[in-house]
Amino acid sequence: MGLTYGYDVHLRPRNVAGALAAVAELAPPSRDVPPLDVTLPGGERITLPFTSGFRSEPVNCSSVDTLDLDTSLMFPVDDAVRAYAESYGLPPEENGRVRIGYVYLTVRFRSFLDPRYASLEFWAATSGMSRLFERSASIRKTFTDLAAAVGAECCQFDVGDGSPGEVCWVSGEAGFPPPP
Repeated sequence: MGLTYGYDVHLRPRNVAGALAAVAELAPPSRDVPPLDVTLPGGERITLPFTSGFRSEPVNCSSVDTLDLDTSLMFPVDDAVRAYAESYGLPPEENGRVRIGYVYLTVRFRSFLDPRYASLEFWAATSGMSRLFERSASIRKTFTDLAAAVGAECCQFDVGDGSPGEVCWVSGEAGFPPPP
């Protein structure tokens, strides 16, 4: 099995819809798939430019603990992103960003670390993408900026080994994760 590195954004459940809308802003401007309608726990609805299980049928999360999304995200170019893009023939878009995907996203409406929180867990689809996530300052900044923008408590870099991960960003008011 390959590497599965990623970034985990931990936030209050009330901020999940806004966070998903912010993630949608990171998507490429054009998509080849229909939009995905999602009903979140509590009944709030959001339309996303992603798929779930590689399908675009509406998803109702009112009675489930997770939502799995297949995303393609745009990242600013730095040396690591440039090298990755060149090796895979991914040209920069008009906005100077490179489309990277699939980036899988699991939304946990109750985080493993603390069930009072939700988490957005972005993980790389391949070992090469995992190494990119580890090496790229612009990708780290994209996820930490996302965490800050959506009122998250913290953002962690996760190497998928079962450890709690490396904390990259913490909210000034965060009491998260709680002490053991």
